[in-house]
This record gives sequence, C-alpha cells and structure tokens, in this order.
Amino acid sequence: MLLYILSYLGGALTIVSPCILPVLPFVFARAGGRFATNGLPLLVGMAAMFMAVATLAAVGGGWAVQANQLGRGLALALLALFGLTLLLPGLSDRLTRPLVDWGARLSQRSGAVGSEVGSSFLIGIATGLLWAPCAGPILGLVLTGAALQGASLATSLLLLAYAAGAATSLALALLAGGRVFALMKRSIGVGQRVRQVLGAAVLVAVAAIALGADTGVLSRLSQSSTSRIEQRLLASLGMAGADQPRGPATLAVEGRMPPLVGVTGWINSPPLSPAQLKGKVVLIDVWTYSCVNCLRTLPYVRAWAEKYRDQGLVVIGVHSPEFAFEKDPANVRKAVRDLGITYPVALDNDFAVWRALGNKYWPAHYFIDAKGQIRAHHFGEGSYAESERIIQRLLAEARGAPVAQDIVAIAPGGAQAARGAVVASRETYIGYRRAQGFASPGGFAHDKTKDYALGARALNGWSLGGRWTVQAKQAVDAGAGARIAYRFRARDLNLVLGSGGKPVRFRITLDGAPPGADHGMDVDALGEGVIGDHRLYQLVRQKQARERDFVIEFLDPGTQAYAFTFG
Repeated sequence: MLLYILSYLGGALTIVSPCILPVLPFVFARAGGRFATNGLPLLVGMAAMFMAVATLAAVGGGWAVQANQLGRGLALALLALFGLTLLLPGLSDRLTRPLVDWGARLSQRSGAVGSEVGSSFLIGIATGLLWAPCAGPILGLVLTGAALQGASLATSLLLLAYAAGAATSLALALLAGGRVFALMKRSIGVGQRVRQVLGAAVLVAVAAIALGADTGVLSRLSQSSTSRIEQRLLASLGMAGADQPRGPATLAVEGRMPPLVGVTGWINSPPLSPAQLKGKVVLIDVWTYSCVNCLRTLPYVRAWAEKYRDQGLVVIGVHSPEFAFEKDPANVRKAVRDLGITYPVALDNDFAVWRALGNKYWPAHYFIDAKGQIRAHHFGEGSYAESERIIQRLLAEARGAPVAQDIVAIAPGGAQAARGAVVASRETYIGYRRAQGFASPGGFAHDKTKDYALGARALNGWSLGGRWTVQAKQAVDAGAGARIAYRFRARDLNLVLGSGGKPVRFRITLDGAPPGADHGMDVDALGEGVIGDHRLYQLVRQKQARERDFVIEFLDPGTQAYAFTFG
C-alpha cells in the first residue's frame, strides 16, 4: 500500500516539474467556469488518457521483450529515444509539435460547443495525449524498465495512482489561479538542465544494457532522477532505498536453467521443467543428505522457501548422492521427511543436473530469474543474508515492485547448527580412495579383510582397530569389537555411519572417558548409541573447540563407516 501512496504523491509532485508547463495553458483555459463542470471533467479526461497511453506503453514493451531478441532491441531503441528527447529540447519540441497543434485546434473547436462538461472532457483527452509525450521521457525510464522486465497489473495500478496524484495537484493549481503558473516558469531553467543530464545518463544506460551489462542499471538510473522532495518522502515513510534490495552490485547472466532431464525421481512434486517454472524465481539447492555442510544450510533454505513461496519463489532441492546408500530413494525420502523439507526434491542419482550446471560442490545454490536465467550462485555455507538479498532482488524484478527486505532469523541446533569458530580438523574419508592421515601400522589392505591396530596419532591422525574390510569409499567391520580412533580439534565431531540391516550398538570415549556433557545428539552422556539408518551421526558437541582423543567401539557386527566431519 505504501508503494501506491508514494506513486500518488509522486504524481502530485509533477506540479513542481517544468514538464507540466506545456499543459497548464489548457488547464487554465477552463478556470473561468465552475470547477464541477469545467475543471473536473478536464482533469478526469486528462488522467484517463494518460493512464491509457502509459499502460499501452508498458504492455507493448513487455510483449516486445517476451517475444524475442528483436523485441529487446526495440525496447532499447525506445529508451534511447526517450534519452534523446531529454538531452535535446529541440528534438522533444519537434516530436510533440503535432500533438500541440492538434490540441490547440481541439481547444478552439470545443469552445463553441454548448456542453461545458463534454467540451472540458474533450480538452482533457487532448491534454492527456500531450502530457503523455511530455511526461514520457521521464516516465520512460519506468515504462521501458517494465518492458524489459515484463509488464504487470501492478504497473498499471501504479500508473493510475500517479495520474490521480497529478490530477489532484492540477486541480489545486486550477483553484489557486495564475500564481502557480508564474512560479513554475521560474523553475524552467534548472529543470531543463536536470532533464539534459538525465538524458545523457539514459543513453549511457542504453549502451551498457545493449552490451549485456547489469540488468539492474535501469532501476538504479531511475533512482538517480528522484528529487530531494521524493527522497525525504521515502525516508519519512520508512522506504528509503527500499525499491532496490541490497546485495551484490551486479547480477550478470551466468547461463540458462538446466532442463532437469535425466532426473531419476521426484519427491514432494511431480516432474518439473523450465517451461513450467517460467515467470517464477527459482533457487536450486544441490545437496546430499549425509553432508554436514548441506545440513547446516538447510534451515535457511527451508525458511526462504516458506517466506517467499507466495511471492513467486520455487525452491528445488537437487539431491546428488556422494555415497551409494544416498542413491536409495527410500533413504532419501526418509531423510527429506525427517529434515522437514516440503519443497520439490529431484533425485539426481546419475548427476545429470550436476553436470548440466557444471557443479563441483556440496552444497551449491543457483539463483534463477523469472526468465530462466542463472543470475548468481554460491558454494558452501555462509553468506545467508547476501543470498536472501539476491532472492529479494530477483523477486522484485519479476513482480515489478519491491519486496519486504527483512532477513530471516535462524538459530538451528543439533547437526544443523553453524560450525564453531575454531575448526582445526577437516573432513576425513575412511575409504582408501580419498583417505588422509591414516595411522594404523602397515596401512590399508585394499578390499581385503585385515586385523588393524590403533597406532599412535598426532592431531588429525586416525586409525582402525580390529577386523575391517576397507573399500574405496567405506570400511566395513568384520566382527564385534571393531574400533575407530581420531585425534581432533573442533567443537563438533560427526561420523557418517550405516549398518548391514540390523541395528549396531556403539560406545564412544573422549580421552579415555565417557563424554558426559560433551556428548552429541546421537549419544548419551555415557557415550552409548545405536546405528540405524545410513546418515550422519553427531557424536561430540563441546561448548568450545578443544583437542581431544576420540574412540568409537562397535559392540555388534555390521558397521559401515564412511567419513568424519567437524564443526
């Protein structure tokens, strides 16, 4: 509602713009009669014609840009013409002279008509036609911006509010008499200089957009034309700077949304395609459910999906598995349910979407605008406020109106809590293909069962104890009593585990003793827990990072161990 109020007030402020001067003689020509039968019909006709012309301009521009690249070129040419009319007053006079002459003839003709209301309305129609090209160079920034981004009902309603505001200020001018007209004459010099400066700026923006520069240039240039009065008005209503969400300075086009073909299944949704998502802002979250970094970003992704769903945001989780057990649709469905994910999830078991995006990381976020263009990306954790600002900016572009700029406040717990300030230990794989820091004597026996001994461990060193079969991506115990030890420095220790089908009991120690208050969410204070599903288990959660010696012993056979992560 505030936006419509501002549009109305912006129209009312046209009374102090030199652009209004050419139409004032038509308005004051009806000042001698009663306002109800002379001035009011004139202003109604003028406002109606202005809104019609301006709306057609917005709709035509929107159709052009949606049609194809030729439409975009026509819209840019129209914007260049607006800039030239601002920069070169002589060109503007020549372009509007036919309407001025026609309006004058209509004024003379209507003076002979007996009906005051009818003649005043006709003069208003002519005045609206004249005012549209006169005001057009200024409003052209907004209208051509709508053409490039797509016209909307909101644009037409804002134009109606603008026209009503202008009619109100002209009504006051009509009632006040000739003093306002004299005052406006004295502002003509300064106003012409401002118009010329804006004209040059518009032409620079045309060149930048034609060369593929930031699509936000248009809106920032439009902001630069705001007067001091309008800026104070925005500030007083708490909307200063609200028309352009903060965030990265540019959102260049990085590519097209992938076709989402090759997906092996969908959760929470039927299959989706870019064509079905046209007009929507899309956030693609590439993740996998045992990845701790992915789990830490999920609270924010869930919050964005809920907050902006009704404003045109669609979140799609692309589940690209790291381990074999993450390819099982039943495992993924259970994880999606347990994690409270309600938005669509595409099962990317063959990495088709991953490859189409050229992705290399978990998690990865790709921000896609309403035209299906990738406009930004972010890899890994963090930068949540910046990511939400990008969502807000793309929604504002799609809607043609600002969106609320508050940022979600999240305080996740458990394995989804943000990582600690000090993490000296890094992700460590237990399978031999990517293992580092392995300290058991004799090293790995690839794909063979072997009795391992816990060796001496420095910081970030780890070892196996008991009978294990170490494979490329995992280690499988070959009997009860198998152990894994790790010397780490971090607040949290997590371990991706699974079992062969039956629950496996385990017990952990820290520096040879039960963890007590430092136990994680998947163990108790005595260090005891049970492996059920294949997933990430949080085993240690300290108040602050400390160097500790961790040992886990599996009391039943069938353990499958994949990777340590820390936080």
